[in-house]
Amino acid sequence: MRTETLRLHDDRDDVTLTTYVLDDSPELLAGAPRPAVLVLPGGAYLGCSDREGEPVALAFAALGYHAFVLRYSTYGAVPSGVDPATVVEPKDHCRHPGPLRDVALAVLRIKERAAGWHLDPDRLALCGFSAGGHNAAMYGTHWHRPLLTEALGVDAAALRPAALVLGYALTDYVRLEEWVEPADEGVRQVMRAAHVALLGTATPDAATELALSPARHVGPSTPPSFLWHTAADALVPARHSLAFAAALADAGVPFELHVHERGGHGLALATAATAGSATQVDDVAAGWFGACARWLEQRLALPVP
Repeated sequence: MRTETLRLHDDRDDVTLTTYVLDDSPELLAGAPRPAVLVLPGGAYLGCSDREGEPVALAFAALGYHAFVLRYSTYGAVPSGVDPATVVEPKDHCRHPGPLRDVALAVLRIKERAAGWHLDPDRLALCGFSAGGHNAAMYGTHWHRPLLTEALGVDAAALRPAALVLGYALTDYVRLEEWVEPADEGVRQVMRAAHVALLGTATPDAATELALSPARHVGPSTPPSFLWHTAADALVPARHSLAFAAALADAGVPFELHVHERGGHGLALATAATAGSATQVDDVAAGWFGACARWLEQRLALPVP
């Protein structure tokens, strides 16, 4: 496996693409290009979670995919290093559309090096969790729009993703306040901090909320999507995945949706491999990865002769 960390901005060290590129072998695919998965960790745009990064990439690599982890623009380095109560002043580097354009830069870098990595550039999926799921969903609904194509000076075809995998993703800012439990001040504090990080204000206007709600921008160009959530998620309620799935259905885009009854927010693989505590292990919710693997096999099958 070839692992390296690439900077995506010449003047910044915080936005990086880490590669988990499988070695070619005459005993395996013998030079045939493999599909790939780009992982976007969550972290409320305050940082990028380690739990939702490398362990997930290695799980996809174990399936035979090339895998990558993008650390996109966030308020701090890791979510645990940022106290939401202290996030009051916006920072320009992590405001929209910065994190979204980081995804586009990562996609371009991967596709540019596809030949050397024995990677199929037309079969690149995005897998995002929580805020990373929001970023992935935004990319899935905006990859072909001027917001990205004109900013990067490329044709939309160069940015096309093959599929989305969204884990407990936030997809609708318009109804966010309505769906959050009013009495849960801790949840509201995290949400306010995430607003400041991504939107530059704790109280975004209606136009901004609409623009940043990927569930309201789904269309025929949105790629096939796999979504999973837990009904017990108090931070990002399962209604976000339901809303995105409903929009996919309305647009005629293929999708698969799993909502597990148990488990809180931020389960990642829901196994000991990604757990910081026992509450982040759930044998039933962990089934999402096997279901996702079967779903991806229908679209990104390895080119076994």
